[in-house]
Amino acid sequence: MSLEVTLNNDIKEAMKAKDRVRLEALRGVKKEVLEAKTAKGGGGELDDTAIVKIIQKMVKQRKDAAALYKEQNREDLAEKELEEVVAISGYLPAQMSKDELTAAVKAIIEKTGATSMKEMGKVMGVASKELAGKADGKDISAVVKELLG
Repeated sequence: MSLEVTLNNDIKEAMKAKDRVRLEALRGVKKEVLEAKTAKGGGGELDDTAIVKIIQKMVKQRKDAAALYKEQNREDLAEKELEEVVAISGYLPAQMSKDELTAAVKAIIEKTGATSMKEMGKVMGVASKELAGKADGKDISAVVKELLG
């Protein structure tokens, strides 16, 4: 079953359960998916990888918004954003642990032959493609800097 079908089924379940936060979050994901499909020229289908990228972007946006709300002492709005993060991050693949990420980045550095910080861009390009969906870009960058620095 594709991720899009799963999302649609979960929207129905959230409606039945009257789970307002989850329903709102999933509808937001569905909206973004529909917009991405029509942006490609209409009628285009998205694979699960593209949908995961959309969800990752939405999770990041909500985390950033929550941080901003906390900064402005709006705990009520920050809490709502974080609840939505929980609701939609279940659709993301399992994230790599720090040790797994370090091992993967070491292998990429060996494969690319990078030896200094000057080659960070080359390593980041490969790492971002290989680890897409499995680790956050900030975490990947931090590990690359640590290993090359």
